[in-house]
Amino acid sequence: MIDTHALAAEVADAVARRRIVSPPSARGAFDLAAAYRVEGELARMRRAAGCKVVGVKVGYANKAVWRALKLDTLVWAHMYDDTVVYATGNEATVSLARMISPKIEPEIVFKMKTPLGADVTEAVAALDAVEWLALGFEIVDCPYSDWKYQPADFVAAFGLHAALIVGQPLTVTPGNVAELVEQLPKFRVRLSKDGQLVEEGSGRNSLRSPALCLVELASAMARQDGAEPLTAGDLISSGTLTESTPIQSGATWTASVEGLPLPTLTLKV
Repeated sequence: MIDTHALAAEVADAVARRRIVSPPSARGAFDLAAAYRVEGELARMRRAAGCKVVGVKVGYANKAVWRALKLDTLVWAHMYDDTVVYATGNEATVSLARMISPKIEPEIVFKMKTPLGADVTEAVAALDAVEWLALGFEIVDCPYSDWKYQPADFVAAFGLHAALIVGQPLTVTPGNVAELVEQLPKFRVRLSKDGQLVEEGSGRNSLRSPALCLVELASAMARQDGAEPLTAGDLISSGTLTESTPIQSGATWTASVEGLPLPTLTLKV
């Protein structure tokens, strides 16, 4: 039997102290049900420390890897008010000093306007529940050696979430929902470092559309014992649009999109 509190405390300490720990799955039987219990304990600990849960990030938003990893849906973990940065003029600065081996991921961020449950099955209905969307960067960090872990280990380590940078929002209205449903699967994103192209991606890399990723997330959370459903005000970081890329201090990263009316986002680290 996994000691949920002890494992959550170990992970939290490892992240705080920039210390490598062995993945729970390498120590014995450890499945996603146990991992979500640890994730819930981490959320309880963060709240007790004065932090506010502000939303959810997703992982494995690509069905191509599900079979190999024995997944039947994506995974998720909570995000907190002390890890979210809103860009000013679509530029932001974040320190990497507290991180172990960070990587950057361009993503679409949603803010929920109304609750979203498992009864929603289409992109249109999902976007009807969204207040705005924005281009964002998620910084992920890993307390496991060489970034080697299983999905359950991912969930039990804050979903590897270290920071979320949110760009200028685009308000979702009844008048633009249909257009966004068409654009979100097709838009292209370019990730550059100091002006040099590093990665390219597409909305299709997030479950064929970030809007469909929202649908899948709501369904996955509804099936998880004890999980609170997505509700008004929640931020959702909907999965990386490119390969995750290692980052080091001293660089400037930009994400630019074509096919979606969002401005270029710049991050200095």
